[in-house]
Amino acid sequence: MEKRTAIVTGASRGIGYAIARQLGLDGFQVVMLATGAKEKYEEAFEKLTEQNIIWHYVQGSIDCAQDRRRLLDETLARFGRVDVLVNNAGVAPLERKDILEMSEESFDRVMGINTKGTLFLTQLVANQMLRQKQLGKKRGTIVNVGSCSAEVSSTSRGEYCISKAGVAMITQLFADRLAPEGILVHEVRPGVIATDMTSAVKEKYDAMLEQGVFPIRRWGTPEDVADAVSLFCSDRILYTTGSYLDIDGGFHIRRL
Repeated sequence: MEKRTAIVTGASRGIGYAIARQLGLDGFQVVMLATGAKEKYEEAFEKLTEQNIIWHYVQGSIDCAQDRRRLLDETLARFGRVDVLVNNAGVAPLERKDILEMSEESFDRVMGINTKGTLFLTQLVANQMLRQKQLGKKRGTIVNVGSCSAEVSSTSRGEYCISKAGVAMITQLFADRLAPEGILVHEVRPGVIATDMTSAVKEKYDAMLEQGVFPIRRWGTPEDVADAVSLFCSDRILYTTGSYLDIDGGFHIRRL
């Protein structure tokens, strides 16, 4: 049986790497996109090879149209098709600033990667999915890695919140458009996950965990997110689209 192929962006470390690894263990051939040179991640990639995961690495950034096109071209040249797209790549502001002081440069950078890049890579890959024969029970799956920040205000990083709210609408739009074509679109919304992005504010979140702000009193892990993505990419969920799953330790629960 012909193997299915998954593209995972921002896949060199953290959540993206965990997703790529899990999808590889699920039997997908995995194409991994990140901005650094391949040599920088040799140890991490070697672990994939040791687990018999078939992978290919592409260096690039989703905010660049040429890189998006090259990502798809290399995927097709290497594996011939794409069945899953996981839009994980994203950035936080380089400097947290009150929304009254947020710069246009910071806004443009965060939106360009998190929202614009996600939108146009999804468009590109969705059109490819429509051109190829269907394998399995659906033509394709797209999973966007959003954030609880799509709905939770953080006035010191407004551009990030706005960008993730945009990702939530991207999920809805493509889910609506692609459902008749057999392509399902979902979103996972991580909360406080132990990654490089949250390491700078570890003390803040440690205190919140101690105070019981999160019903499940522990940090989330990249593997927690990867397991949710794996479920969406399987053939076990076939009668929902445009849906999202909070991976946030219950933080979304409103409590008195």
